[in-house]
Amino acid sequence: MPYVNIMDKNIYYKVYGEGESIVFLNGMMMATNSWSPFIKDVTKDFKMITVDLLDQGKSDSFEGFYNIETQSDFLKRFLDEIQIERAHLVGMSYGGKVALTFASKYEYKVRSLILSNTASFTTNILREIGKGWGYAASTLDVDVFSSVVLPYMYSYKYYEKNYNYIKKMKKALSKTLNLEWYEKFIRGLQSMSDYNVHNRIKDIKVPTLIISSELDILMPVKYQYLIHREIENSKWIILKEVGHASMYEKPGEYISTVMEFLMEQTREKV
Repeated sequence: MPYVNIMDKNIYYKVYGEGESIVFLNGMMMATNSWSPFIKDVTKDFKMITVDLLDQGKSDSFEGFYNIETQSDFLKRFLDEIQIERAHLVGMSYGGKVALTFASKYEYKVRSLILSNTASFTTNILREIGKGWGYAASTLDVDVFSSVVLPYMYSYKYYEKNYNYIKKMKKALSKTLNLEWYEKFIRGLQSMSDYNVHNRIKDIKVPTLIISSELDILMPVKYQYLIHREIENSKWIILKEVGHASMYEKPGEYISTVMEFLMEQTREKV
């Protein structure tokens, strides 16, 4: 399996296809394989790189304190290690925070920026939701955890229509819900507790796409608008009738939105 060692931590990643590099950055509870449904679409024209940062997927844990800034610094070292000079970044939720922080600090390594269902700072209500998630995770009870967390992920309609699928997700989650997983999850929550790069993003000049979900109750549309307002010439799209996990609710529309923007950047360079 492909790993790179960064500051004595093994970071897991996968690479598919050829061309300009697109790096996909995970949301909470996501991992490299979360992006697998999009491999065929992405690799038609681009090199697709998925990576598990600290405390994600198959990468090592980070027992000490870290924050979103730390994750963005690890991403910089990761790109240097695999010899990627510049890349397009796609960040979902937590991954969007990493991407936004990275672009504000290492813009010379960014070709374009795609920010999905994310924000430029952590709100008070999100901290409170995080406390609830942390307590639910501490029970190591999959029913408790799923009942507290999953309703925030999806729109009401999707949750009701796909409830049998969601029950299967709960069963799969029960195989990973252990003390090690809990400790990683808590550190991930804590890493974004004091996150705030809003006063830095106005200086970002790379082509930027911001994706919102109409029914996102975890990262409401307002917070993507605030990013759009600050980043000059950014493009903002709202996906209709989907919740926070838009990439799962409407995967075809989601990846089409991403790829159309990326192809626009390629055409503009010709």
